[in-house]
Amino acid sequence: MAFTKLPAGVRDLLPGECAALCDIRERLARKFRMSGFEPVESATLEYYDTYSRIANAVAQERMFKLADTDGRLLVLRPDATLSVSRIAATKLGAPRARLSYFTHKFDLQPSGENSAREIEQAGVECLGEEGAFSDALTIAFAIECLKETGLADFVVEIGHVGYFKGILSECGLSGKDAEAVRVHVNAKDGVSARNLLEGAGVRKEAVRAVLELPSLFGGAEIFARAEALTASAQARSSIARLREVNALLCKMGYEKYICYDLGTVRSLGYYSGVVFAGLAREMGAPVMSGGRYDGLADDFGKHVPAVGFAMGLRRILVALERQGNLPAPVPVAVAFACEEGAEEAAYRAFTQAVSQGKRALLLPGYGREDLRGVEAAEKYFATKKGLERL
Repeated sequence: MAFTKLPAGVRDLLPGECAALCDIRERLARKFRMSGFEPVESATLEYYDTYSRIANAVAQERMFKLADTDGRLLVLRPDATLSVSRIAATKLGAPRARLSYFTHKFDLQPSGENSAREIEQAGVECLGEEGAFSDALTIAFAIECLKETGLADFVVEIGHVGYFKGILSECGLSGKDAEAVRVHVNAKDGVSARNLLEGAGVRKEAVRAVLELPSLFGGAEIFARAEALTASAQARSSIARLREVNALLCKMGYEKYICYDLGTVRSLGYYSGVVFAGLAREMGAPVMSGGRYDGLADDFGKHVPAVGFAMGLRRILVALERQGNLPAPVPVAVAFACEEGAEEAAYRAFTQAVSQGKRALLLPGYGREDLRGVEAAEKYFATKKGLERL
């Protein structure tokens, strides 16, 4: 076995990529802080039962598991939002909170277009908030955060799980069959969805409504079509909420960044209302996703309505690279080539430059005869204008 290789689904970040990622983190941390969000950090290790015995359980085959010294089963954090929901239900006394985080989650068997097992995320949770304005405000902030990273060409697709739930309620399906239909609709597999629905004896009008879902994509004009497809009060209420959210986002100036998709259906247990995803043209998978999940904290003993989103930082990094918009590296402002006997002066000059906010470099071991080494350092750090010999 080659022990220098990494397991599947994880990777190292070399200095250039890591510097760009640090810049993105710093931009977002400042954005979160200045927008009133308080940082929180959940534990990386948690008990397996925390995620396996709740209503929105994480599939056991998706969790990295290890044994504690007392034999109890532990897992690496499998979901950031569930972790924050646990904190909100068990440790926060205030009825409302706005929290932000930078974290890693771990997925033993990633699915779909995600091949990463270690996923770095930045996100926010608006806890104790309800209503259309809260939904619209969270989507608007997600757009602003994507812009803050430097991403230029992206769109946020918005949907509502209540619409699909309402249509399914007219089909009279079991939970297992309903989930199978959701999977088929997401995969745009109309044939399999039709076969399952007709095999279950679902009436023709309800079958037609389900099969129309993938075509409900575009601007606000799809709302009227969506309402005409169903008499479900839940589905129609969901469209009414989307109309409110759309009106608010347009008034706030975000019309060009948004579209609507009622045919991409997220987990029906996890989400409770509006859902959204940020898509960059250069990526085949979302760089951001979020929504309303009013019931997640209930699993931990307290009802806390909530809406939020998470950004995949490494996906954003790839998208920026493909767009040619990676953050420019901070150049070294001054480099000091230290000759023998000048160590003290060199170090003082170096620390003074750093204290003045300059990116500085101290190169020990360069004598007068070693010009080639100094020139190589100049070229590597792009500091030809700032090299000083001490």
